[in-house]
Amino acid sequence: MKEIKVLGTGCAKCTKTVEIISAIANELNIDIDIKKETDPEVIMAYGVMSTPAVIINEVNVHSGSIPHREAIESWLRD
Repeated sequence: MKEIKVLGTGCAKCTKTVEIISAIANELNIDIDIKKETDPEVIMAYGVMSTPAVIINEVNVHSGSIPHREAIESWLRD
């Protein structure tokens, strides 16, 4: 199971990112543990300067925008 964190302040883009990743994982029947992290100190600890950021198994794979479907699918399948 992949551990996914979406880092952000709770803005619409951050919320949408969580929704999209969850929906695609459900479509692909891939089990994930997804959490939304809004604590600025935690976000800064990952070195993220723009949100939303996606952290998978403690690796920053994306930041600054809502990720595209193709990217999400590749992260989930890896």
